[in-house]
Amino acid sequence: MKKRIMTVLVPIVLIFLVIAVALGSQIFERFSYSKNQADLNEYFQLAQGDDVAMVVQDALVGEKALLRDGVVYFSLSTVETYFTDRFYVNSMEQVLVFTTDTDIIQIHIGDDSNVMYVSGAGQELDYQAAFYEGDTLYIAADYVKRYANFEYEVYDEPLHMQVYTVWGSYTEAEIAKKTALRYQGGIKSDILVQLAAGDVVTVLDRMEKWSKVKTEDAYIGYVENKFLKGEKQAERTCDTGFQELVYNNVQKEGMINLTFHQVFEDVGGDYLARALSSTKGVNVVAPTWFRLNNNSGDFGSLANASYVAKAHELGVEVWALVTDVDSMDQFGVEIDFVELLSSSANRRHLIEGLMAQVDSYGLDGINIDFEKVRSDSGIHFVQFLRELSIETRKRGVVLSVDNYVPSDYTAHYNRKEQGIVADYIIIMGYDEHYVGGGAAGSNASITFVEDGIAATKEVVPAEKIINAIPFYTRVWESGPDGLKASTLTMNAQADWVARNGVTPAWVEEYCQNYAEYQENDTLYQCWLEDVESIRVKLQVMQSQGIKGVASWKLGLEVPAVWDVIAAYIGQA
Repeated sequence: MKKRIMTVLVPIVLIFLVIAVALGSQIFERFSYSKNQADLNEYFQLAQGDDVAMVVQDALVGEKALLRDGVVYFSLSTVETYFTDRFYVNSMEQVLVFTTDTDIIQIHIGDDSNVMYVSGAGQELDYQAAFYEGDTLYIAADYVKRYANFEYEVYDEPLHMQVYTVWGSYTEAEIAKKTALRYQGGIKSDILVQLAAGDVVTVLDRMEKWSKVKTEDAYIGYVENKFLKGEKQAERTCDTGFQELVYNNVQKEGMINLTFHQVFEDVGGDYLARALSSTKGVNVVAPTWFRLNNNSGDFGSLANASYVAKAHELGVEVWALVTDVDSMDQFGVEIDFVELLSSSANRRHLIEGLMAQVDSYGLDGINIDFEKVRSDSGIHFVQFLRELSIETRKRGVVLSVDNYVPSDYTAHYNRKEQGIVADYIIIMGYDEHYVGGGAAGSNASITFVEDGIAATKEVVPAEKIINAIPFYTRVWESGPDGLKASTLTMNAQADWVARNGVTPAWVEEYCQNYAEYQENDTLYQCWLEDVESIRVKLQVMQSQGIKGVASWKLGLEVPAVWDVIAAYIGQA
């Protein structure tokens, strides 16, 4: 009987033991810490032996640096994303240029990039500063540090680096006892590195049981909160010694009241005096004197010494305008800005020509009115302005640049950089609707004007912004032959209104008087520019706190408009 009981019990006990072992194994497996080591090359997404993973501030980013001959290199796109977008690259001339307020600093890309030329004078570098690998331009990190404020440190096995561009307070804690830094929060997550008692980490995100931390050698992962102690605020200070570039721009006292003076022939001081006789408070005149006439940087000039002398006698500065509008070469072909401005020799020739005019005629400024710059020539246009600003700054004369109201298709004009190097940015606050635009509408509604100023202020200081107002509008004709438009000057509006028997009515949406009439199958519409519409524009400009007003163009206005402009600039 006893034997039979034992025969039955033994298998049962064995079964229970097997079950217990299995359960215990599952419990152990569930609550034990994983010892799997993460593949660090995979963690840092390193594909090549000379790739360097980048931790920028407290994040592992997708961009990679390169380590060549002990020198760290960033791609140009990485430089522009994290450090500075102010390098100028000319792949045709194979040069990398940085322009300061006083100097053009250039290196030749490739094997000769160990020489840096500062306004033509060579200086040796102890590394190759820039090279192409395929279509990607790489620039030495230490060369970039000359022009951008950041610090970095490189770590081995695997190659990765810590980069700081911002300094300030952060949270740190000490590791209480030996533990593992894991890829994710959880005991089953793979181990990145082992942490020793006393190691200090940056606490990035504290959760209920785990915290996201960064080690002193730039690994980012998770540790259990029970292994952290002494959490406190710390300060990361900048000790790079970098000095920000300061551009000593020319800034005029008081408000600016500039009027564009379009001339088509050589006119003198008496002509200017008559043109200004009905104005009030004008302190700058911008005559349309210089017109590009080829892709080499030559231009025609209508400059006149007696004009400048009379302007100065009247207390008015002369900011002579150079334009591409209606500019043609000897073959009747429009100016090609890529050909003109991508050439360092052409840029230099154009700048030298303009400065010769400044010096010969005693001009107070140069106004750049390039309205046909395509997106492919934007970087060359901006570099031209940088280089031109060096010369205007040397002479203490004003560099002003005319710009469209900001839009996606004019982003290549780079108003942010213009706002750094130029003295004044003039918004052409008109042509909201234009011939060829496909729709009738206001020339400069109040929303258009206000939005243009606000968008410009996002990248340009208000004290550098001048908004130009129109002394003209358009009469739109919608008829059997489609949409047409003709220009109507401010001083001709009263006659147009009387001749067509219309009664303009104020439209609050546009802050303009509007008139229309039907003649046979054609609808005529006009959003008038008059004293009242200009008054509201000036009120908006005053509320935006910008530097002043410009007007296109002298001679199209009614005298009464100068009273409201004079009141705006404080000379009523």
